[in-house]
Amino acid sequence: MDITLIIPAYNEEDYIGQCLDAAIKNSGGKFKEIIVVDNASTDKTAEVAGRYPRVKVVTETRRGTGHARQTGLEYATGNIVAYIDADTVVPEGWVDRIETEFNDPEVVLLSGPYRYYDAPWYKRWILNSLWWISAPITSRVVGFMALGGNMVMKKTALEAVGFDRSIAFYGDDTDIARRMHTKGKTLWRMSFYIYTSSRRFLEHGIIKTNAIYVANYLWPVIFHRPFTAVYQDIKRV
Repeated sequence: MDITLIIPAYNEEDYIGQCLDAAIKNSGGKFKEIIVVDNASTDKTAEVAGRYPRVKVVTETRRGTGHARQTGLEYATGNIVAYIDADTVVPEGWVDRIETEFNDPEVVLLSGPYRYYDAPWYKRWILNSLWWISAPITSRVVGFMALGGNMVMKKTALEAVGFDRSIAFYGDDTDIARRMHTKGKTLWRMSFYIYTSSRRFLEHGIIKTNAIYVANYLWPVIFHRPFTAVYQDIKRV
């Protein structure tokens, strides 16, 4: 299978390098292409990403994950499309798991949780525990679940539904999971994890941030729209 890796990025010059380094190193050369979608950055995100000869940098001037993810899809040539965030770190075996799960022709989406690499140990323990407490039960009860910074989809199915460009940030992953669920099997695997920064939780607080994420999972499931229409950018150093 041909896998396209897509990384939406807004003002991520401090993170995009380590993200690309890990993606290239731990993929074993199995990505057909890596696309960084520069989502109206005002820093050196595009410049840093452009230093990598295997990386294609495309520009989307309309801010928002709906725009960035859909633009990445339109440039993708692989039959499997993987999405991660610019502050994530792909672990070893991540691509192998994609190949294993998508050997089932009925699978159209694969996703899994985050593990956090830059918080104090007790906060990492809390954040990781919250995934184990909530995600396995929720994904089984609802039937679908996806995490925008760690989701992989069959391109033909994704093209059939497309991303909602009106969704700026929160709820975009649940919205696409709900619609992809009508096209085939959508899998949530706790063992299919990716490392990420905990910066949003550290800046806005674990309780508040989790409450926002929970609301923006439930609203697309029940009402087919996000709970939070606007979002606050995290501080960039």
